[in-house]
Amino acid sequence: MTTDSQDAIAKVAGLIKGQRFGFLTTTMPDGRLTSRPMALQEVEFDGDLWFFAEHDAPWLGHVQASPQVNVGVGSGGTWVSLTGTARVVDDVAKKKELWNSGVEAWLPQGPEDPSVVLVKVDGDTAEYWDSPGNRLATALSFVKAKATGSRPDTGEKDVVDLP
Repeated sequence: MTTDSQDAIAKVAGLIKGQRFGFLTTTMPDGRLTSRPMALQEVEFDGDLWFFAEHDAPWLGHVQASPQVNVGVGSGGTWVSLTGTARVVDDVAKKKELWNSGVEAWLPQGPEDPSVVLVKVDGDTAEYWDSPGNRLATALSFVKAKATGSRPDTGEKDVVDLP
């Protein structure tokens, strides 16, 4: 079952907010999947994610040949798996808008340099898992389930259609 309400999209936005990194998964020419950690750019989440990259990064060829991607984000008991379509964007104004000191550490040539590009992931769906409490609470839930023969309380889970 998938949800497409504004509340569900806001829930995904809240789970992603404050996360610094995501794993961007692309498909290599031979069909194998490969992932790399990427810094999430701080923008108001509307179903899209933005990343900076170098124009000659080999994995950008994966995006151009097979634009369907996945971005995994999470920590502790919160996880989001976002599927979508990626594309390379060379828009100086957008690069300047998203530019920050963290990006500058990796790409010192600056946002106006043609070797710096953006990758925009237009999200299709986001599946999330939001466990109650912290890791200890999650672990205790598993111990309790084992002792009582019941299922552990893994928290809230949903699949959200993105705009």
